[in-house]
Amino acid sequence: MLTMMLKDPVVWGSLLGIAILIGMMGYYTYLFMHNSASDDH
Repeated sequence: MLTMMLKDPVVWGSLLGIAILIGMMGYYTYLFMHNSASDDH
């Protein structure tokens, strides 16, 4: 079951999309927190 899923390009496409979304969310969260911290100085 798992090996069949890993060989399916649709699964890889969705995983890549989810990874990109999580990466962008984390990146913007980091930028937001970094900017908020620098505003205090």
